[in-house]
Formats: sequence, C-alpha cells, structure tokens
Amino acid sequence: MARKLRQISKVVSKSYEDEYYHHPGTIPGTIIISTDASPPQIDLIDYHASDVIRKKVTLPEEVAIYLETESVSWVEVLGLGDEEILQRLGKVFDLHPLVLEDIVNVAERPKTEDYEDYLVIICRMVVPKERKYGFYNEQVSLVLGKHYLLTVQEEPEHDCLEGVRARICNNKGIIRKRGADYLAYAVLDAIVDGFFPVLERYGERIEELEEEVIVNPSQQTLHKIYKIRRELLQLRRYIWPQRDAINSLIRDGNELISEEVRIYLRDCYDHTVQVMDMIETYRELASGLMDVYLSAVSNRMNEVMKFLTVISSIFIPLTFIAGIYGMNFNSEKSPFNMPELNWYWGYPICLAFMAAIAFLLVFIFWQRGWFKNFSSINPDQKI
Repeated sequence: MARKLRQISKVVSKSYEDEYYHHPGTIPGTIIISTDASPPQIDLIDYHASDVIRKKVTLPEEVAIYLETESVSWVEVLGLGDEEILQRLGKVFDLHPLVLEDIVNVAERPKTEDYEDYLVIICRMVVPKERKYGFYNEQVSLVLGKHYLLTVQEEPEHDCLEGVRARICNNKGIIRKRGADYLAYAVLDAIVDGFFPVLERYGERIEELEEEVIVNPSQQTLHKIYKIRRELLQLRRYIWPQRDAINSLIRDGNELISEEVRIYLRDCYDHTVQVMDMIETYRELASGLMDVYLSAVSNRMNEVMKFLTVISSIFIPLTFIAGIYGMNFNSEKSPFNMPELNWYWGYPICLAFMAAIAFLLVFIFWQRGWFKNFSSINPDQKI
C-alpha cells in the first residue's frame, strides 16, 4: 500500500513541479522569460464618474498620458512573453527592478509591499476548467498608484475579472464613483470569490467518491482521493498567504487606501477566511475517505475470505468421501474392502449422502447468519 501511495504521489505531483525559482546566486532584479509564455496584450480602461474609455494599447508609452489625469486608469497586461515590453512598462510606471522581478517570476508567494509612490500586491487566481475536474491557476500582480492600477497576469485566456470590467463599462454599482483603491479592492474580491466555484466542484467530487468508496472501491478510487488531497493542499497554499496579504492592507494604514475601502477589504478578508474553512473541511473529508477506503477494501476482503471459507467447509467432507471411494480396494479379498461398491444402488446412495451433508452444512451456516452479506459480493470484481 505504501508503495502504491508513493507511485500515485509521483504521478499527481507532476502538475505541481512547473513552478520556477531562481538559481542560487542570481543577480537581484533578474528577469527570465519562460519560453512558452504568451506574448503580452495591453488593455486600458480609463474612467471617471461620467465617462469611460476602453482600448487596446500597442505601445506601453501610450498609457503615460492617462496616468497624468485625475481619472482612474486600469492598465491590464495579459501575458509575460516579451521582456522588452515589460521593461518599458516598468519605466512608464517607474517600477523598481525588484518589482518587475516579482511580477515576471510567477512562483512568488502572495504578499504586499509598500513602496513610496505605489503599493505592490501579489496574489494567486484560480479558475475552474471547462471539464468537470481541475482548475487553472496563475499569478496576478497588482501595482496600485494614486490614480491608476496596473495588473499583470500570466495568461490572457483564463481569468475571473470580466465582472469587474463589465461593472466599469456599464456603470454598475459605485465603482466609477470611487478611486483606484476601490478598483484594487474589486479586483482582489473577484480573485478571492473565484475560489468558491472551484471548491463547489470539489464538494461534488467528494460526494461522488463517498458513494464510490462504499459501493465499488478500487485502486483508481485511491488515486482520485490522493489527487483531491494534493489539489486541496495546493489551494490552501494559495489562499493562506493571500489572507495575510489582505489583512496587512487593512492594518498597515497605507495612504493609497482610504478608510472606506478598508471596510470593504474586511469583507474580502472574511471571504478568504471562509475559503480557508471550506478547504480545511474538504481536506478532512478527503482524509476520512482514505480511511473509509481502507476499511471498505478490508471489509470486502473479509467477506470474500468468508465466502471462500464457507465454500471450502462445504466441500471438505465431500472431498473426503470422494477421496475414500477413489482408492483401489478389492472387495473379493475381504468383506471389509468396501462392499458397497458391489451394491446395485451404491452410487446413487453415495451421491445422495454427499448432497445431504452439503445441504446440512448450508443450513447450519445460514442459521448462524454467515450468508447475510454475500449478496453484495461480485465474484468478477477485482479487489
């Protein structure tokens, strides 16, 4: 069993070995672009209470004129596949080299860092896959200034921020009446809320596995349970520091975040706590499923052994009788050498006697309740 668990662990952990870390001794601020990174797309949403502008930007320098106005500018960078564009964006927003390094090197732990003119927030975003199981995850970096918000994502295909964009463009709620700090809160809240659809699917998977563990446990069931436990651990690793990062935004009292927005951040913090509770609950259920699986396999094995024992007990006396009559005796030499071999009804009497013994044993076993659980055993099923 331990060997099987190690093999399953190797298979499941392959999807979690793709994270990147610098080699020891790398110069601080070094940017290394992954070969399979998507080319960056730059989208701009500039808005105030009465108007909104949404456009795609070709050159990073085009956003500079919007940063000088009093309106709120949301600059979205989708993709990390071009170092030159990222360096030019860093110059436009006057970003420290270490900030660019944190943005590009996507294995960063969720955190917040306070610079003089801007605030950097690193977080993880998860989005459920189209199929029933699994999720996409990527790093989202937020740079909050007085009148702007810069967000950088790994991939353009999957995110959970379309609702925030729609609220700005359709003037829903109060988002266009607030500043960049409220926009940062809205983005963080959407990212945290994105965990709930993923966790709902895990709840459904665990319910399905509960039935499978009881009705039809197999090695594939063990693989599913172990995979769920690893994925829940991954989600926990994402949300735990993210909760601390949001809490630091509430406590540290940065001037870029107003007191009103801190109240909203408290609600976002409550959501992270709720996500943590759900993850811990599902992890406990998954651990319980492992125990139930081992018990179910053991019980089924006991039932099979019990079934085989009953069959063996029935056939042991029959085999004994058949073995005696299978020996070679000459009844002409002695009257004690099986005289019934010469009886006219000897063969039918022997068969009837053997059948009577079998029915008697079955009746005794049935009276003791040994046949109660045999109906649930499928002889063709692999244990």
